[in-house]
Amino acid sequence: MTDISTILLKSGHIRAESANNGGTWLLTLDRGAVKNALNLAMYEDLAALLAGFDASDTGRVVILAGASGCFTSGNDLSDFTAAGIDNIVSEDSSLWRFMVALRDCSKPVIVAVDGLAIGIGTTMLLHADAIFASARASFAMPFAKLGLCPEYGSSLLLPKRIGYLKAAQWLMLGDTISAEQAQDAGLVNAVVDDALAVAMDYALRLQALPPKALITAKALLKSADKNSVAQCMLAEAEHFKAALNGKEFADAVAAFFGKSE
Repeated sequence: MTDISTILLKSGHIRAESANNGGTWLLTLDRGAVKNALNLAMYEDLAALLAGFDASDTGRVVILAGASGCFTSGNDLSDFTAAGIDNIVSEDSSLWRFMVALRDCSKPVIVAVDGLAIGIGTTMLLHADAIFASARASFAMPFAKLGLCPEYGSSLLLPKRIGYLKAAQWLMLGDTISAEQAQDAGLVNAVVDDALAVAMDYALRLQALPPKALITAKALLKSADKNSVAQCMLAEAEHFKAALNGKEFADAVAAFFGKSE
């Protein structure tokens, strides 16, 4: 049996709490100084927590959320450039382990989005089972602007979710998507006043249902795309790795840090 309190966290930027009498695990990104930008240590913690949640006898539902009025501004570019490419896109990296842990989680995953959800902050939503957004939530996948390519299965899953033309627009232009636009497109369940409170209520409803039935339902819902999503992620990772080595990404990073100074 795995308990949330027994999982050793290293980054100092992930809050892990149990709620709803222990049936809900709440994982909160808490790095407000950089708008909850994700570094490799945070991915390590999230991967461990999701694996522990899936193995837990008591955890029924997991909620991902962000602190300080922001979900996440995406990957921490300074951390990624310092880590080296093999530590980012290899199957042994903490980022990859997180992506697989979330993708393959057998139990319901809910995301509460308040504020920014940039890059992987948007693409991870494609692996969730319910998503609630606040009115001030906004989404963007600026991969092309950074000289990169779609990731985390988004080139397969996003067109299935919202249609090819809109997916191409969102992934190629990388423009900001409002909460209302996300709801209209079918990216999120609903736009609400308090995303976390609604997510908690939804989790409580799921907790009241037979757990094995929910696991079976999720497995069947995901089964048609399971192999193709895994293959897509590997193909995207190869292109992503090549792009990280490319001039377009180097120029984008230089421009980003130039603006930050």
